[in-house]
Amino acid sequence: METTVVHLLRHGEVHNPGKVLYGRLPGYRLSEAGEAMARRAAEWLVGRGVTHLVSSPLERARQTAAPVAETLGLPVAVDERLIEAGNAFEGMPVAGGQGLVRRPRDWWKLRNPVRPSWGEPYVEIAARMLLAVEAARDAARGAAAVCVSHQLPIWTLRLHLEGKRYVHDPRRRQCGLASVTSVTYEGDRVVGITYAEPAGATDPDAVPGA
Repeated sequence: METTVVHLLRHGEVHNPGKVLYGRLPGYRLSEAGEAMARRAAEWLVGRGVTHLVSSPLERARQTAAPVAETLGLPVAVDERLIEAGNAFEGMPVAGGQGLVRRPRDWWKLRNPVRPSWGEPYVEIAARMLLAVEAARDAARGAAAVCVSHQLPIWTLRLHLEGKRYVHDPRRRQCGLASVTSVTYEGDRVVGITYAEPAGATDPDAVPGA
């Protein structure tokens, strides 16, 4: 059977001086460091047989896809299913212990970590990401594809493919900035998942899930 690899590329660092959870909010672009991360990811993808490139519609993802497109000579398609997870805390300074502890009125949003109650259900994230990745696989049969997405969607899909529970500690996600989670298929069957950090490890103070 044909071997196909789908590389899930997380976007690079975002300019976020307010340290808010930006989620799907417009206007959040890559920082200079994030642009450099995207270039390093593009260099890492050279020689890996990539024939198809698709991105989340959000600006930071499309910016991350741009050097990949330029380096590999590929057009960029947009797939809405690769978008960041919806989150009720968008725009709030929830990182670094700020925000939530100061707003008891928002604590009720944390009542159900299994669903989760503060945002898009994990099962729905996994379902849409799986469809997006399978579409990319089908477009690159016998070669490789790149899907540019976001931390939580990529990590949720990986948990799904590995048969693990969705509930997790965000600090333990293996999905750094500009990292690549690669899913290898034999035909339609997943036979392996690997992980790489072409841009190096992510600062532990980075906003979780952004």
